Amino acid sequence: MSVERQQKKQQFAQQEKKGGAGKYLVLLVLIVFATASGWLLFGSEQGDTSLKTVAGEVRIDLDKVSDGQAHFFQIAATKGDVKFFVVKSVDGVFRAAFDACDVCFREKKGYHQEGDSMVCNNCGQKFRTDLVNEVKGGCNPAPLARRIEGKQLVINERDLLAGFAYFGG
Repeated sequence: MSVERQQKKQQFAQQEKKGGAGKYLVLLVLIVFATASGWLLFGSEQGDTSLKTVAGEVRIDLDKVSDGQAHFFQIAATKGDVKFFVVKSVDGVFRAAFDACDVCFREKKGYHQEGDSMVCNNCGQKFRTDLVNEVKGGCNPAPLARRIEGKQLVINERDLLAGFAYFGG
């Protein structure tokens, strides 16, 4: 084989190697983008934090949920998990609701937050955070009784378990 032919062969081999690395880089960037987009759109809703009840109550430190973002939690019940969220609304009130509603709960998709609204992941309806616990029924987040004691938000276990119907088989 001539020297000229070997040089041409090496040139094309080098170009193929460069193109292949570029494809992998583009694929990696797309995967990272898709993951980040999914996390931003549904992130907090998917990042449930499991809590345990102590003496018939769940206690959440207010400083952990006072940033205006919805924080999603779950507790394990004997028949399955019960999911809920806590958000400090624009009016400064700490609010809690089941991650379900009377209409779409069978789909088990819950909510995600967009700005000052909670959005149903099934039908796309938006609900202002300052109306969580105030407006009931329909596709509004199902309200969850809560109270503030010192620097903690307290939810009774019996109130959480009453919402199991939204999450059961």
